[in-house]
Amino acid sequence: MEEEEEEICKTPLTNTVIVVCIVAGSSGVLYGYDTTVSGGVMMMTPFLEKFFPAVLAKMRDPKEDQYCLFDNHKLTAFIASMFIAGLMSSLLAGRVTRVIGRRFSLITSGILFITGNAFAVFADNVTTLLVGRLFVGFGIGFANQAAPVYITEMAPSKWRGALNTAFQFFVCLGAVIASLINLAANHSKSSHGWRLSLGCASVPATVLIIGALFIPDTPSSLIQRGKSDEALAALTKVRSTREGAEAELNDLINCNEAVRSNHEWHYKTLMQPRFRPHLVLTLLIAGFQQLTGIGMIAFYAPVVLRTIGLRTEGSLCGTLVIGVVNLASVFMSTCMVDNVGRRLMFLQGGLQIIFGHVFIACTLAIQSQGQYDELEDSYWIAALVLMCLISSAFGWSWGPLTWLIPSEILPIEVRAAGTGIGVSTNFIMTFILTQCSMSMLCSMKYGLFFFYGAMTSLMTAIIGVFLPETKGVPLEFMDTVWCKHWYWKYVVTAQV
Repeated sequence: MEEEEEEICKTPLTNTVIVVCIVAGSSGVLYGYDTTVSGGVMMMTPFLEKFFPAVLAKMRDPKEDQYCLFDNHKLTAFIASMFIAGLMSSLLAGRVTRVIGRRFSLITSGILFITGNAFAVFADNVTTLLVGRLFVGFGIGFANQAAPVYITEMAPSKWRGALNTAFQFFVCLGAVIASLINLAANHSKSSHGWRLSLGCASVPATVLIIGALFIPDTPSSLIQRGKSDEALAALTKVRSTREGAEAELNDLINCNEAVRSNHEWHYKTLMQPRFRPHLVLTLLIAGFQQLTGIGMIAFYAPVVLRTIGLRTEGSLCGTLVIGVVNLASVFMSTCMVDNVGRRLMFLQGGLQIIFGHVFIACTLAIQSQGQYDELEDSYWIAALVLMCLISSAFGWSWGPLTWLIPSEILPIEVRAAGTGIGVSTNFIMTFILTQCSMSMLCSMKYGLFFFYGAMTSLMTAIIGVFLPETKGVPLEFMDTVWCKHWYWKYVVTAQV
């Protein structure tokens, strides 16, 4: 088995693999664009005048507490509603992806996204606006479930980590594009600038649909649906030789034999004790990601910068800088993930995020005392640098690894269901924190960043203790990592 595993690890990286993984990963643009554009749109005066005039009145009141300007549940629902829809669709997507395949799930996500975007762009009231956000959430739920699984199943094991960062790269790219369009829309002073910002999201969704029409489905998905000939054709396209494709096909068919003999509902199968390590880590990683406080950086960066003294234009510029830093950090992740390993990147990223949160809290605390007015510009510069520090750490650790690890560790018979549960867990945490963040900022003020620092400390410790290293391990032999882990080996042995 070791010789076979070593041979699989030598599978070369072909141009076709790169292309199909880029197409699938491009679905991340939808997620990155939408989460960032909404945070910028909620700062635009025409948007607030039309939908949330009470928030605009608070912004114009010099006596209003700067930490509480955006503490409005309807306004935060504009961002958060997308995630509750994503929660529901990601659970459904696990089943749908098994039935129709990974590729058609990507196409479905693009169609749903465009539908929701149309509702939002032409909205004349809050209700229509929120309906559009729900459709967008449905689309993103499908994309976030299907894309990481597609890339994981297509990529050679040696390059799996690097190729999986394509999804996070496109998330960051979408955020940068959204920041640029927000800046342009706000600078235009047009009363319909917010419609432009929201409407441009249809472009990457259209590109995803067209691209997905020309890529094959994954061999694992085709085998699960009894299409072995199509699976061999797909493998032949993405591997360098037909002999190598046939050898890999045989391994995949053997892995699927257990699936064919198991007629249980796959979510029920996932609850079996033998899958406990996989399920526990999938839930912890997916849920913990948002407790890094990235929501305050990714969704509410303009609000944080506005709180510390910048105006709308400056806040949107600061958001662009943060997005560019995050995008650059993903390139580092691509280079590091298959060399340094997943676990060490989690630990290093966690320590950097803790540092950033603690010092942002200290900066805001000092500013709130009002004793150093001559340093007014220094406060927002320091906050922006620290937010970039957090963003970069997230970009090479918790950002891509949250999607990579579950799709690696889950066995094929429960991979679709498991990633669906992981994505839904991520969405429910994102919904709760996004909906409550402005209220938490209003009540806790700079203490909110101490809270996120403490949560990241706890998470980093748990990852350090319980996460096994999966670098370079073929999916067919992933069970070996549990048998070698200091703790999980006793759990796995007990179930044999």
